[in-house]
Amino acid sequence: MLTKRIIPCLDVQNGRVVKNVRFFENHRDAGDPLLLAQAYEAQQADELVFYDITATHEGRSLMLDVAAQVAEQVMMPLTVGGGVNHLSDFRQLLMAGADKISVNSGAVKRPELIREASDHHGAQCVMLSIDAKRRADGQGWTVHVGGGRVDTGLDLIEWAVRGQTLGAGELCLNIIDADGTRAGFALDATRAVSRAVDLPVIASGGAGQLTDFRDVLRGGDAGGNADAALAASVFHFGDLTVPQVKAYLQAEGIAVRPDWRDTESGDVRGYTA
Repeated sequence: MLTKRIIPCLDVQNGRVVKNVRFFENHRDAGDPLLLAQAYEAQQADELVFYDITATHEGRSLMLDVAAQVAEQVMMPLTVGGGVNHLSDFRQLLMAGADKISVNSGAVKRPELIREASDHHGAQCVMLSIDAKRRADGQGWTVHVGGGRVDTGLDLIEWAVRGQTLGAGELCLNIIDADGTRAGFALDATRAVSRAVDLPVIASGGAGQLTDFRDVLRGGDAGGNADAALAASVFHFGDLTVPQVKAYLQAEGIAVRPDWRDTESGDVRGYTA
């Protein structure tokens, strides 16, 4: 049976972890990225995702220092994104200690970047992160870039399928309408993407209570059919812990990963079993 992943997400701005609602509202400081990373490792999170949320908008360089500091101190798999526009950016972040690289706006601007990165470093290193928002008429979703500031007009499903064709190893779906609201994941969007591609899909945006994780990870017409659930504020501010979520999911019959530090080989970095 395939197991589901629980992934805390750290949105970094000016060296601090922050959390907003719908990307821009109700800005809150959540703490130091290294201390939070260490705390999530102690909670046995399956992976950790770091986003430099204003790198593209502000035209800044990569978050190499934070990636290197965290990779040196924790052993869980790390994904880093923000300001990734060139193949050399993948190399620099991987050299700094990241296990996977998240690309978003850079891939929309030049889709061939996905193919180049997949060919050079392997599909397992390439996460296509998609920020999407429901259309005003309620008919589907469009892809946004620049930290959610620019509506590209690209259809969410079409872009997800193209990302798979270009060689992405997994997709992370960030639904702007749900982000930070704690009102639940966008099940309809997550389900639509999961059914359109054969890649693992990480659902992001909206986690507020235990049932939200169950709903987005379960299959069928009522579930989100996601392979992993990514959350931020609900973990950062102590409403839930990773062990609480995993215990609840197991009780609900949803298989979750064991502690990644229990691998027989001892090779914990990048564990994907």
